[in-house]
Amino acid sequence: MSSPFTKKQLATYRERLEGLIAELEAMDSLTEDSRKPVELDQTTQGRLSRMDALQVQAMQEATADRRRSEKMRAKAALERMDAGDFGYCVSCGEDIPKKRLDHDPTVPTCVDCA
Repeated sequence: MSSPFTKKQLATYRERLEGLIAELEAMDSLTEDSRKPVELDQTTQGRLSRMDALQVQAMQEATADRRRSEKMRAKAALERMDAGDFGYCVSCGEDIPKKRLDHDPTVPTCVDCA
């Protein structure tokens, strides 16, 4: 299957996807410290501080999970692009509307299948 997009359009989508992956990886490295295990020693910090640190850690872990999921979607889109399947719904095989891909180039399905 050949792509319904021109080489220039594909290059633009590829650039966006690669930029998204780089941005997600950069954010992951910035928040790495806040995802480390919280020290539970009561002599070094109070109970409320520990509870606050545990809450921050949990929120950062949830955010990191969402970033990993988004990164996997972007990599899957790049794989579809390399295989010549980018722009086609993975469920029904129909074209994914350009506006939908312009909004989010990681989407694997058309509107009907979503």
